[in-house]
Amino acid sequence: MCGRYNVTDSPEVQTLMEQLGLSGIAPRPQHNVPPGGIGEFVIEAADDRYLLPGIWSLLIEPNPNSYGFRPNPKFHTFNARSDRLTSSPLWKKVYPTKRCIIPVSAFHEWKGKQVYNIHPQNEATALAGLWQSWHFGDEQVNSFTVITLPPHPRFSHIHPKSIPLMLRPEEFDLWLDPEFHETDAFRELMRTHISAPLVCEPVRSTHDLKPVGDKEVISADG
Repeated sequence: MCGRYNVTDSPEVQTLMEQLGLSGIAPRPQHNVPPGGIGEFVIEAADDRYLLPGIWSLLIEPNPNSYGFRPNPKFHTFNARSDRLTSSPLWKKVYPTKRCIIPVSAFHEWKGKQVYNIHPQNEATALAGLWQSWHFGDEQVNSFTVITLPPHPRFSHIHPKSIPLMLRPEEFDLWLDPEFHETDAFRELMRTHISAPLVCEPVRSTHDLKPVGDKEVISADG
């Protein structure tokens, strides 16, 4: 799963936004973004690209106890398993036309009580996702989910169940194209893989990213 991430004001994030065609625009810095929190994601529409805010969980509803919105409590939709994108009634409805990229500095996983800050080496992280726009009365609210791949044998000692889909710059254009509906073209992307060297660094906490041990660099697949 991918259940926490952070965004920092860094040259790596700026470079990623430039690669996404959004030079001069950056996501809001924040630590420890959880499912149900507000994040930002990139979409393409009418031959332009936009950075939009949204709730991290695809299915959302009005919060019955206070102002705002929350993830649907009946379903966990902050992650979308790659092997269900074309079979699940929810995912296959949005997969062909509503693909997005969530630009983040790093995501977090836990090994026991130790939290790891994880990202491609010397780069920010382009998480692949899906998005939706909802209308509740007069309000329009966006939401998104992060796509996860099956467990990778060289990452499973950090997290044994999955690894998020991290896109490379050469994959951005086709992934974001809302007019490209032939999802079979993404079949290879949906198999577990590490496409760039991956830094896994133990840190003090999700709020304090000070290293507390040696980082591990997991090499890319050959």
